[in-house]
Amino acid sequence: MEQLKHECGVAMIRLLKPLDYYEKKYGTWAYGFNKLYLMMEKQHNRGQEGAGIASVSLNTEPGTEYMFREKAEGKDAITEIFSRVTEEMAGELLMGHLRYSTTGKSGLTFVHPFLRRNNWRAKNLCLCGNFNMTNIDEVFRFLTAQGQSPRIYGDSYITLELMGHRLDREVERRFEEAKAKGLEGLDITRYIDDHVEMANVLRTTMQHYDGGYVMCGLTGSGEMFSVRDPWGIRPAFYYRDDEIIALASERPVLQTTFDLQYEEIHELQPGEALIVRPNGDFKLEQIMPTQKLSACSFERIYFSRGSDRDIYQERKRLGEQLTPAILKAIEGDVENTVFSYIPNTAEVAYYGMTDGFRQQGYNVRTEKVVWKDIKMRTFIADNTERNDLAAHVYDISYGSLRTYEDNLVIIDDSIVRGTTLRESIFKILDRLHPKKIVMVSSSPQIRYPDYYGIDMPRLEEFCAFRATMALIEERGMWQLINDVYLACKHNPHSENHVRHIYEPFTVEEINEKIVEMLRPKDMQAPIELVFQSIEGLHKACPNHPGDWYFSGHYPTPGGTRLVNQAFINYVENRKY
Repeated sequence: MEQLKHECGVAMIRLLKPLDYYEKKYGTWAYGFNKLYLMMEKQHNRGQEGAGIASVSLNTEPGTEYMFREKAEGKDAITEIFSRVTEEMAGELLMGHLRYSTTGKSGLTFVHPFLRRNNWRAKNLCLCGNFNMTNIDEVFRFLTAQGQSPRIYGDSYITLELMGHRLDREVERRFEEAKAKGLEGLDITRYIDDHVEMANVLRTTMQHYDGGYVMCGLTGSGEMFSVRDPWGIRPAFYYRDDEIIALASERPVLQTTFDLQYEEIHELQPGEALIVRPNGDFKLEQIMPTQKLSACSFERIYFSRGSDRDIYQERKRLGEQLTPAILKAIEGDVENTVFSYIPNTAEVAYYGMTDGFRQQGYNVRTEKVVWKDIKMRTFIADNTERNDLAAHVYDISYGSLRTYEDNLVIIDDSIVRGTTLRESIFKILDRLHPKKIVMVSSSPQIRYPDYYGIDMPRLEEFCAFRATMALIEERGMWQLINDVYLACKHNPHSENHVRHIYEPFTVEEINEKIVEMLRPKDMQAPIELVFQSIEGLHKACPNHPGDWYFSGHYPTPGGTRLVNQAFINYVENRKY
């Protein structure tokens, strides 16, 4: 599939013992940083545009730095930031972040973590997250109505300012309590540090947001927290023992880093916050009321590491469930069919697909037909030559098929834009001269944008949408376009009106039009597309029902509003 930039990765560690304990036991002052480094490297799949880390030391004297941050851009950012780590940065609280831009904004300014400084330790706030908010305009208006003026317009900075404002209020409330108790000087500071309630800060901040998020933070006084959105859209997992508390975006990261069993790791629940006090006390607290579970199914199909126990089995099931449809596409001729996959993320679904045939008694022929070469750096400005280079990102195993005799069934995890198929995959597969190519997607047709952390904001990016609009135009169904446009314009919050454009057509009709649009000129072999059904998706991934990419059922009002706006933008740009 075409590479998607998507939700980021987070990593947090709270060392529960004095720092010299780890140096004596593990032989290095950098024990915490070494673990954080490993956690971030194991999540490199979640972000390669930039990375950042932060640390907080609990036992420093006034006049000494206690809160550190390092950030870098580029695919080598993790190595770069850890090369700058020094012993003076050692702290009990550590946080890391890997970034993919989901907003198109790039540069070191937008790399997490974000830091808000103050002369009071308790008011210092460092924030990072895996999130995308759909209603940032509303939050911005709320902030400015209170008299604030955020320096940068972006959900990360605005969240930092809103949460920082709520943290200020919480600290000031505790300050007044301390004064009322007759405390003075450093006793007031100690009282604040001991009594700041991060749950209050999180409740009064996150109630304003619509979106998918795992928000993580540290304060200068030693609070550590992570909060998950109430729909459970974005994932987070944690582990604790008597030495550490750790949190990451994916379960296998914790398993590998700390040599743990599956059962030792817990998932942060929707609307729940993990909060660690400066003294190391740990608690889970419900911050937002739980909404209808909409955990992202795309995490299971593509984004998360396939080494997760459950994800591995789910991806195999996704492939296995496609065997009846594939059998129909090759007209039952398994004997004269070669099965393969598009590397690298579709490999597990491929194993499930071939297992499905074997379970039915078929002796399947398997080959590694497609190879993915290293990503080519294109320095040529001319679009034609750039496309020619892009066409060679993949290569084939020559002689892996009997020419004009064998069908070729090849599975991918998803088909999004179709650009790679048109510019590269179909062209090189045709060189093998298969009797027929059956292109299989282990996910359903992607028909709708995502607004919760993946860079798929425009409808026209999707080959399924473009094919459907082509069918509408061919059949002169202009009234349908106008009706949907007006509904999106006048009732943007009521429902996803864009779903109506697909209703007149079967999946097969849309598939045929996709093939027609993506088929390279002069290609000889016939092509048939086979997609996973939405019912099959839910059967394979029962605990992750968030399927808005495929069904158009957005879990939040903001998602519904934005998809309707996307159709308005499409129509107005096309000037129907």
